[in-house]
Amino acid sequence: MSIQAVVLSGGSGTRLWPLSREKYPKQLLALAGEETMLQSTVCRLDGFDGPSDVAPVPIVVCNEEYRFITAEQLRSAGKPSNRIVLEPAGRNTAPALTLAALLAVSEGLDPVLLVMPADHVINDRVAFQQAVALGARQAGDGAMVTFGIVPERAETGYGYICCGDPFAEGVRRIARFVEKPDEATAQAYVASGDYLWNSGIFMMQASVWLKAIGRLQPAMLAACEAAMRQPAHDADFVRVDAEAFAACPSDSIDYAVMEHLADTPDLGVPGVVVPLSAGWSDLGAWDALWAVADKDADGNVARGDVLFEAAQDNLVMASDRLVACLGVSNVVVVETPDAVMVASKERTQDVKKIVARLKAASRSEASAHRKVHRPWGYYDSIDSGARFQVKRIVVNPGASLSLQMHHHRAEHWIVVRGTARVTRGEETFLLSENQSTYIPLGTVHRLENPGQLALEMIEVQSGGYLGEDDIVRFEDTYGRG
Repeated sequence: MSIQAVVLSGGSGTRLWPLSREKYPKQLLALAGEETMLQSTVCRLDGFDGPSDVAPVPIVVCNEEYRFITAEQLRSAGKPSNRIVLEPAGRNTAPALTLAALLAVSEGLDPVLLVMPADHVINDRVAFQQAVALGARQAGDGAMVTFGIVPERAETGYGYICCGDPFAEGVRRIARFVEKPDEATAQAYVASGDYLWNSGIFMMQASVWLKAIGRLQPAMLAACEAAMRQPAHDADFVRVDAEAFAACPSDSIDYAVMEHLADTPDLGVPGVVVPLSAGWSDLGAWDALWAVADKDADGNVARGDVLFEAAQDNLVMASDRLVACLGVSNVVVVETPDAVMVASKERTQDVKKIVARLKAASRSEASAHRKVHRPWGYYDSIDSGARFQVKRIVVNPGASLSLQMHHHRAEHWIVVRGTARVTRGEETFLLSENQSTYIPLGTVHRLENPGQLALEMIEVQSGGYLGEDDIVRFEDTYGRG
């Protein structure tokens, strides 16, 4: 029996703002190493030597908003997948897993699904794989498995799993899930030795999950089945029916199924927990990143161009500029091209309140970065004002933008590096470095990179409206309407 990795790559982009945004959540960031968290997750079973084979292609469930950067990061990690399931709307983890299970069985297989959030850190891959091997044996025998983190401290920011009777060697039944406790209760949990942190990592056969969800949440299964009845396969992506999925109830794997297994013995599906001690963190806030990162002699963590003077126990992330810290302690400073956040390390759980205020004010900093990734490359909005906007555009080798037209703006293009093939109305021509052209308002046009190096150019937009929705696409390589 094979193990199928299922990576849940959702997220709201609130807890690690301003690096994480709604349209660029934390799993797409390289926070704990050279790889992004998504890339680390899909590579977590590399070299697995357990009782089962591992399917070479992961199933990834993600939001449609960041599908292209997700696909690109998988390719960069050596894990290209044509099974990236796009959620038309967020419905929590239970529907996401149900879509993945339906996709798995539609291929005539019934693998053991290893369900992993894309935004966790696990430092000890060997220990993780040993726990997965143990869990795979239980899942292959029909159990639903979750992994409980052996607690390192009395933590009030996590839910807990209360362990019941022994089920197999190194495995216990799930007695119950409990919510995030207060400090005294957390200390009692840890002291008892019967409680583990709830990791949100699961294993079960695809058919076992579908059996359980059909019994315990029939409306959820019905909506997911309707959404997956005729999925559209588009390059790397599996598109489900948006209207059918919108009718799906929203719930987590824990609440929808796992919590009910002990109370539903006639279902014949035991719920069990495998202890896991592998340097796990869900990086739920900036202080959690400080806790797992390498520090200097004064307890400081720095990323980017950072200077410390008489400063201790700080976390500083500099993306675009020099950040200098003098005489401060226990603070978090996160600098990006369009926002700077300074917070007490003890208050980083409240970053979501800042994001909520930004959203209430309809500010773009809540949802997107200045640098926006597209399937052909990216653009960076480097300046703007009344009736103008300046962008730096980078087009990957061999890539092209859509054949398009704008109703409200004209564009001036200047090639800085590489070669551009430009379609403007009925004519097509090449531009080299230091050459430029003008695209009048209402003119059909296209930008392509015919070369083997990245094309870099400056675009100056002018007009009465410069929003990204002022675009009419006539042809598009990437299936965008």
